[in-house]
Amino acid sequence: METAEKLSASLEDYLEVIFNLLSAKSAARSKDIAEHLGVTRASVTGALRALAQKGLIDYEPYGVIRLTEEGGRQARRVVRRHQVLHSFFTEVLGLEEGLSQEAACRAEHTLGSEVIERLVVFIEFLNRSSLEGKDWTAEFMEFRLQEQKSQKTEEV
Repeated sequence: METAEKLSASLEDYLEVIFNLLSAKSAARSKDIAEHLGVTRASVTGALRALAQKGLIDYEPYGVIRLTEEGGRQARRVVRRHQVLHSFFTEVLGLEEGLSQEAACRAEHTLGSEVIERLVVFIEFLNRSSLEGKDWTAEFMEFRLQEQKSQKTEEV
C-alpha cells in the first residue's frame, strides 16, 4: 500500500466530499459523490480505487466508503484549508458567498501549506484584535469602499 504524500487536486476534492458526506450523513456512497462533484459514476470508481490504493479509504464497490486513519487526517487538512480560505475571502475581503466558495476551491489546491498557515495566523490576529477593540476587518472594509467610490469618481 502506497502512502499519500501529495495528492492531485482531483483526489483532494474526492477526499473533501467524502469527509463532508460522512460528517453530514454518516455515510458516503459513490452515487452521492458523483452527484456532488457533477461527474460520472465511472470517474468516481476510478478515483475511489486510487484513494483505496493509497490507503486513504476503505472501499468496496456498491458499499459505503470509509476513511482510513490516514485518509481522515488528509481529509481534515484539505477541509481546513478550504475553510480558512473561505473565511478569509468572505470575512476579510468581503467577497460574496458564491465567489468566495469558488475562489477557495481553486486556491486550496494551489497555495502551499506555509501560505495557508500564515492566513490562519493572520485571521487569528484579526479575531484577537477585534476582541481587544481594534477591528481591522471593519477598517479594511471601509477602506475598500472608499477606494471603490474613488475609482468610480475617476471613471466619470
